[in-house]
Order: sequence, then C-alpha cells, then structure tokens
Amino acid sequence: MPARHLRLARSAEPTAPTPSVDPAATVTGALAALRREMEVPDSFPAAVLAEAEAVVRDGGAVLGEGRVDLRDVPFVTIDPPGSMDLDQALHLERAGDDPAGPAGAAFVVHYAIADVGAFVAPGGAIDAEVHERGTTLYAPDGRTPLHPAELSEGAASLLPDQVRPAAAWRVVLDARGEILDATVRRAVVRSTRRLTYDEAQAAIDAGGAQDAGGAALLLLREVGELRRARERERGGVSLEVPEQEIVPLDDGTFGLEFRSTLPAEGWNAQISLLTGIAAARLMRAGGVGVFRALPEADPRDLARLRRTARALGIDWPRETAYADLVPTLDSRVPRHAAFLNEATSLFRGASYEAFGGTGQEPGVPDDAAHAAIGAEYAHVTAPLRRLVDRYGTEVCLALCAGEDVPRWVLDALPGLPRTMARTGQRAGSYERAIVDVVEAALLSGREGEEFDGVVVDVEDDRERGRRLEREGGDASGARRGQVVLTDPAVRAPVEGTEGTDLPLGDPVRATLREASVAERRVRFTVG
Repeated sequence: MPARHLRLARSAEPTAPTPSVDPAATVTGALAALRREMEVPDSFPAAVLAEAEAVVRDGGAVLGEGRVDLRDVPFVTIDPPGSMDLDQALHLERAGDDPAGPAGAAFVVHYAIADVGAFVAPGGAIDAEVHERGTTLYAPDGRTPLHPAELSEGAASLLPDQVRPAAAWRVVLDARGEILDATVRRAVVRSTRRLTYDEAQAAIDAGGAQDAGGAALLLLREVGELRRARERERGGVSLEVPEQEIVPLDDGTFGLEFRSTLPAEGWNAQISLLTGIAAARLMRAGGVGVFRALPEADPRDLARLRRTARALGIDWPRETAYADLVPTLDSRVPRHAAFLNEATSLFRGASYEAFGGTGQEPGVPDDAAHAAIGAEYAHVTAPLRRLVDRYGTEVCLALCAGEDVPRWVLDALPGLPRTMARTGQRAGSYERAIVDVVEAALLSGREGEEFDGVVVDVEDDRERGRRLEREGGDASGARRGQVVLTDPAVRAPVEGTEGTDLPLGDPVRATLREASVAERRVRFTVG
C-alpha cells in the first residue's frame, strides 16, 4: 500500500526573530512522546547487535559459494537522498539477437535485490527480532529500521562500489513490455552508482550518458512507460503519493509542503511491480508462496474520495473512472498532491495470502489478485525494510533452481500473514498518529478561525447511536463526520453544532475548536 510519508525540514538560517516556541521542536517532542507511548524501539537488543556484528565479520564466506558472478553488470540504485538501506539495483538492456532467448524478446531487466537471507540465520536473534518488528517504521524525524544498521546500511545494502550478495532477477519482456520469461538466482553484484531520483531524472532528461549506465536509464523510461500502459490495460492504477515536508516559516509558524514525485520515480516503481508480478507467477506455478492481495475498492470509499475531489476543486466527471482520473493528476499541483494522499484510503483491506506451507492444504488461492495492480502480486523487492520479502525471495530462488523450498520457509509461511497483519497495523497506527501530530501542530494557535472545506463523511444513524451509547450522551447529541479543508489540506473530525446537521458533500465554513499537539487531536464544528 502506498504510504503517506512526512519529512521534517529545518531552516538553515532564520530570517526572522526566533519564536518563543520552536514549531519543529514541538513536533519532534510530540513524536518522541508518541514513540514512547506506542513502545517503538529506539535500539536493538544486545544479542541482536552481537549476532549482526558476527555475521558481518564472517560475511565474506557467503559471497562465492553457488553464486553467479554479475559484477560486470553496471547496476545502479535509485533512491531518495541520503538513503543507505538500498534494497534494489537495476540494469536494463535491449534483448538483441540471443538464439537461446525466448522468441519476440525486446528488453532484459536485471534487478538485483539485497540477499538478506545470506545474513539472517533462521531461528537466530536477528530473525526473532525482525519477526517482532515486521517492517521499518518511518517518521518525519527519522526511521525505526527492521534490521540493525550493520546489515541494513552496511553489509547487506547494495552500496556503490561494494561487492554484495544478491538475489538477481532476469526478466525478459517483449516489445509491448509483457513478461516472456523470469528467473532469479543467487549472485554476486557490484553497484556502480547510487543515484537520487533527481539525479536519475536529470540524466534521463539530458539523454543519458554515453555509457551502459546512461543507456540503461533511457531504457528505464521506455520500459517504465510500456509497463504503465500494460497496467492501465489490466485496470490497475499506480498512485504517485507525494512526500509532505513540515517546513518552518520565517514568522515562527510552519506549513506543510508537498514534494512532487518525478517521472523517474514512477518508472522505477514499475520495475519493482514487474518483479512482484513475475514472482507471483512463479509461486502460482510452483504451488507455494505468499501473495499480496487487495480487494476492489469499497464503493463508500470511492464516494468519499469523490467528495474529497470536490473539496479540493478537482474536476472528476461522474462518467470518469478512478483509474482514468489518476493519470491526469500532477503531484506538483498542491491540491492534486493532497488528493493523491487521500486516495491511499482505497488501499484498505490489503492482506497476505500464504499457500503451500507446512500444514496448509495444497492449492493456490483462486482469487488473490491485487486490485490496484490488476494482477497477482508478491512482495520480494524490499527485504531490508519488510520481513515477508525475504520469504518470498527464498521461495522464488528455490523454484528457479529446481530445489525444494527450505523447511524453515515452509514452516513460517502459514504464520506470515498474521505477523505482517500485526506489524502492519502498528505501522498504520503510527503513521496515522504522526499525521495527527503534524496537523494539530499546523493549526495550533488558530482556534476560532474559520476555514473553507467540504464534509466528506458523516456517521449514519446506527453509527451515531452506538457512539452516543458508548459516551453516555442523549439522543440530541450532534452528528459527527470528517471535513477536508481547502487550505491547508487537512482532513479532520467535525461535528454539527446544536440544531445543525452536517451537509455531506457541500462546501462549508468550518470553525476550528481545538488543535492539541499533546493530545494529537484537531476538532472542527459547522453551524
């Protein structure tokens, strides 16, 4: 599921008198309190660190045994600035005249994925800890990693000019970008460059360097666009969710600004999606694995999103499908960026479907497609940041090698969906609480002001009745809902004042009644 990421930016040189309360520090303090409340770990247990240090010392032994040498392939990584946990490196080339290749081959995608299995011993201290964490947690002021930094930012990360073990995918595509063949094998790789999205975009816009790396970047655009076209044919849609930055302003307040996504980010994401689709096909053919599934969007969520579009002034004709609207939006436009953030609500209900594991009935799920992708899909491309990817990768490595899937993988498969659901729920709660902190801080001190917005959701009579019963209120209690403001792009609880109902879908003037950073609460009234 696309995530709403927030980043805390700090002004290098203040150009106005220092305010009595530092807004960035207010947010930082509230986030620290949130981590304590949710028991988000700030370090790893001593046994985990000791095991990580030991496996790094002995890491040279894993590089040569049974691995194909791909150090001559000019892989590059493309990630946000400052990233050190580099899961993926890619290289693209035209298929050429390979008589051993499948007929109609036009492109070959080489995709190296960090081989976390080379470092994490099943049943060891690291393994136990990452099963507790499940996924890396992100906050505006930092992240809580899945693996110790010795691995995630060091020995297992595909850092430039470093020899690394990898699970190397080779996916052959035809001229339309359809998959003709896909295999994965253990390899030794050496990334040649670490690019940011900005650097990759600039190189592509400039026509690419006159070397293998530059040509591969140009092919990234070509293949990325082909895969987008195939995605639209399948009925899928990719959300290019912009990152939000909390930016201190000169007057001592601060705002939320969207960092727009670049085309290179979308093309890069298509390679990851391509690999996940290829992995799911291998798993289905082999009768063992774990899919990432997503049902079709709830019509009520689509209705809410249409009301959000209205609130943000986005024209969404009734006859236009959601999948046809999204490609027309530009994340560089603030209201479009706000809409794309809200559209992540359509991804609720995603789950993992494991099959073929120890004690499970044989057979592959009949209907485990990912609705947003329009195909069966598996997570295999981010093992440094997501637990399930290590297991999916091991399944595919075994199937492609014609070997039995390791017993430790089969034993773990039945419980993986529960583990990922538990840790995913914590990550979701953490993410929502972070948004609450930021929105409360953004509006703090503006109580009593009126804002333009649209009511996008209102509790029905049954929901209202249950709430009043819980709260001990009488039948005259005000109805509650959600309002999306036009500026700033905030979504918050709202209730009608006495005798005033909430006009669902209509423009309103909402009065800010409360904005508490400490309580992570914002509350509006209408009427």
